Amino acid sequence: MIRPVVHWEIYARDLAKTRSFYAELFGWQMQEFTPEYTLVDTGGEGGIGGGIMQAPPGMNPAVTFYVLVDDLDAFLKRAEALGGTTVMPPTPIPNVGHFAMFTDLDGHCIGLFKSDGGPMPEPPKRPGCPAPPQRTLIRC
Repeated sequence: MIRPVVHWEIYARDLAKTRSFYAELFGWQMQEFTPEYTLVDTGGEGGIGGGIMQAPPGMNPAVTFYVLVDDLDAFLKRAEALGGTTVMPPTPIPNVGHFAMFTDLDGHCIGLFKSDGGPMPEPPKRPGCPAPPQRTLIRC
């Protein structure tokens, strides 16, 4: 079974500067929903969107990605058997699905995502769209 990357996130030291950097560099569209989180529409057919968030105090800037799986618990157990460490158990995202996170052998924080059956939500294209679910910040 194919397990695609379905979302990515950049944890930034300076959210405004990082958002401007990627918008100007690649022409990505930014949609701010909270002062700490911005959805990113890369605009490319076949590409995936992501998010840029303010790194919490004490966390180094980082990049992570989320892989679509059919069983979060099974993949967390598999990651642990291979030497990874679970850092967030399966957690609901209302009306979307569930996610979990683990660190790999080098300490990279990787996300797993399981849909509740509907399509992946599209980033809003206009101001005034409903905000995404509250994000939970992880210190990896």
